Amino acid sequence: METRKFDKLFDSGRDIIDYLELDKATRPSQLPKRVNVDFPSWMIQALDKESKRIGITRQSLIKVWLSEKLQEANK
Repeated sequence: METRKFDKLFDSGRDIIDYLELDKATRPSQLPKRVNVDFPSWMIQALDKESKRIGITRQSLIKVWLSEKLQEANK
């Protein structure tokens, strides 16, 4: 489909999902990048306690908290 036709469908509010190649879709700003961070043992214990309390992994907890803090800082 030509870009012009696709844009016209999208702009008119029509469903365009059938025209997308979702298996090839990416979110560049969401691509993971590995980093190593050293924490003192007391901090690891506190992170593990909190992550267990709310039922998520330590890594997920760190990501959520960092995301919240960065969103606050960028307001």
